[in-house]
Amino acid sequence: MADTSDFRNGLCFEFNGKLVTIVSFQHVKPGKGPAFVRTKLKNIETGKVIDNTFSSGVKVQTVRIERRAYQYLYKDDMGYNFMNNETFDQIAIEDKLIESVDLMKEGQAVEIVFHAEKEMPLQVDLPPFVEMEITYCEPGVKGDTATNALKPATLDTGASIMVPLFVNTGDKIKVDTRDRSYSERVKK
Repeated sequence: MADTSDFRNGLCFEFNGKLVTIVSFQHVKPGKGPAFVRTKLKNIETGKVIDNTFSSGVKVQTVRIERRAYQYLYKDDMGYNFMNNETFDQIAIEDKLIESVDLMKEGQAVEIVFHAEKEMPLQVDLPPFVEMEITYCEPGVKGDTATNALKPATLDTGASIMVPLFVNTGDKIKVDTRDRSYSERVKK
């Protein structure tokens, strides 16, 4: 059990019969009335983020979760297959547990979050940044660099993101997996 003073980003607990994690929280002490905690909670199963307010001192049932290093191997009819880097055990996971699944490459390192008591995978976290190669994008026009204009580009995994006008086909770029945005060009 934990109360609102134990809240931190990433804390996992049961809320209305569902597993949620805290995305962000803020302790509020108004001039009049009791203190409370404003939170943004992410449902682990659906990925939906909801706002909720807890009165100060409310107790919640925490859930112990573990993050384990895995490597993405391949996709087949069972789902996406991963290998544990320590025990070399393999596990197949459905695509609904993986956010930004089209940014995964074979051989890529990921973290899988497990429910510790039930040994059940909850979600797959990609690294914050991945390096990708652009397989197709419209050519940029010289002189179009004065604005922050973006154009669509297709990556080597088939994913489509928006990139600046100066990026061309064949360039290697760094992509932020959290919001699927262009970060920078990778130096050769």
